[in-house]
Amino acid sequence: MKKLLLGLLTLLAIQTQLRSQSTDDLLINTTNRKTTLLNGSWHYIVDPYENGYYNYRYEPFDQQERPSANAYFTNTKPQSPSDLIEYNFDESDTLQVPGDWNTQKEKLYYYEGTLWYKKSFDYTKSDENNRVFLYVGAANYKTEAYLNGKKLGTHIGGFTPFNFEVTNLLKEKDNFVIFKVDNKRSKEGVPTLNTDWWNYGGITRDVKLVETPSTYILDYFVHLDPSDNKTIKGEINLKGENDLSQEVTVDIAELGIQKKFKTDASGKGSFEIKSRKIEYWSTQNPKLYEVSFSTDEERLTDHIGFRTISTQNDDILLNGQRLLLKGISLHEESPITKGRANSRADAEKVLGWIKELGGNYVRLSHYPHNEHIVRLADEMGILVWEENPVYWTIQWNNPDTYANAENQLREMIQRDKNRASVIIWSMANETPVSAARTKFLSNLIQTARKMDPTRLISAALEQSSDPDNSNIKHIDDPMAELVDVLSFNQYIGWYGGTPDLARKIQWEITQNKPVIISEFGAGAKQGLHGDKNARWTEEYQEYLYVETLAMLQKIKQLSGISPWILVDFRSPRRPLPNIQDDYNRKGLISEDSKKKKAFWVLQKFYEDWE
Repeated sequence: MKKLLLGLLTLLAIQTQLRSQSTDDLLINTTNRKTTLLNGSWHYIVDPYENGYYNYRYEPFDQQERPSANAYFTNTKPQSPSDLIEYNFDESDTLQVPGDWNTQKEKLYYYEGTLWYKKSFDYTKSDENNRVFLYVGAANYKTEAYLNGKKLGTHIGGFTPFNFEVTNLLKEKDNFVIFKVDNKRSKEGVPTLNTDWWNYGGITRDVKLVETPSTYILDYFVHLDPSDNKTIKGEINLKGENDLSQEVTVDIAELGIQKKFKTDASGKGSFEIKSRKIEYWSTQNPKLYEVSFSTDEERLTDHIGFRTISTQNDDILLNGQRLLLKGISLHEESPITKGRANSRADAEKVLGWIKELGGNYVRLSHYPHNEHIVRLADEMGILVWEENPVYWTIQWNNPDTYANAENQLREMIQRDKNRASVIIWSMANETPVSAARTKFLSNLIQTARKMDPTRLISAALEQSSDPDNSNIKHIDDPMAELVDVLSFNQYIGWYGGTPDLARKIQWEITQNKPVIISEFGAGAKQGLHGDKNARWTEEYQEYLYVETLAMLQKIKQLSGISPWILVDFRSPRRPLPNIQDDYNRKGLISEDSKKKKAFWVLQKFYEDWE
């Protein structure tokens, strides 16, 4: 009976830990807070059988009252020559964090499974009353987090941030943080088993300690009123153990604004400010204002642009003006390291290419990318489509799968809702029509609109051919009624026919909404030349772009395109020797940064398109 009670108490404690890691507790704007980076060299242990997590009865060590010394998260060292300890982090190899393990170690190139990370550090708080949070930009895919042998919690999802409070576990000397990161794909996962990109494993974004006052600013959202571009609206959320009903001051010095307002007993407050001096953020003038929030204990500053984004019939309007989205799709791969992108330098390189292309828009596919790229897009005036990783076919009727998808959506919106560059939240990509799928996605849309009523909603929808004429295409996906912008992928001339087929295609789109062609393209090996009808040549890709762009211009609702894709990227679905070699070759730029002929075709199109 005693063992049963202890087991139930342990399970309750674990459930409490997991509940505490929710979107409601996610710190935003860690970029401008007091932080200490834990990046750099971390020791690691590869654990395909998860010996460091389960005993031989397959019972998790971290659910036991007294975990075994061979539980890796305890970081136990032998105390005598007779002690049997079968691991040692400090004698093990190292990996760089942030970074994927696949491209750092050749033996881990195809590895999918569990890998343990360990980092030792010292830490002294700047004020003994302050709180400290362990913040991770992303780790793929399931992470179990421990500090000094104590479990912090679990995070599921490979592309969104998470944090745990560690105030009461920190010591001034000899702390150790351990992460169990497992990138195995699963049927119930989001995304699920089948994707067309590399399943990079590891701690792929920054790890930092974030120090805050005892009562701190958890979250805020500042934006123009969508119905009145002379009004700035804002909400704030304080957290702490003291009285959360406080006076908060918001400052926008350049606009001469200083406004005081009160939060309620739960720490929440809101404000509205009228101003006729606002200089609106746009692609030509990406104006950012320094916005600061001050409480009795804290001052937190961000750089925020003010703009409106809306639709009117079949137009997209930025600040009330018709907008053409001249874009490209992008996977999160580094043109510098050739692995998972994670740095500002990576973002500068790819966004610089988009500017060179004549673009003003990027579709971040098929998951949230790192925060560097959206913050830099703010600075450079590049519009952004962000996407939840609901990709192809997932378990539409599984409540846990839905909860996972919604949590990743919420974490994406929570992190980036103050970025002026982000104009579209995308719910999914190429998901087959069914009643369960439509309900799943419509629920996600409701969540997105509740969290953020200021942006557009879209998804890469399904399309169909007319039953009497296969050359006539329609959008009859039921999701078309729920989104603000109709988006779809089409590969005429690559997965169906040859590029000249595009001349016969007609698009009959009856909905009175703007259209974005979210993908089109063809594979080409950079440097491979030949006849324009020879697949894999640069000439074939160039020919397809010429024919496709002419076809798409006939769509009267066309408001934007994001061809597939800016740079060749790794995918295990692409094994063709001497052509693909584990790369999807639809990029306009090769993985070694060389432009293909189609790059210049698209550049000329964007120069002339108005």
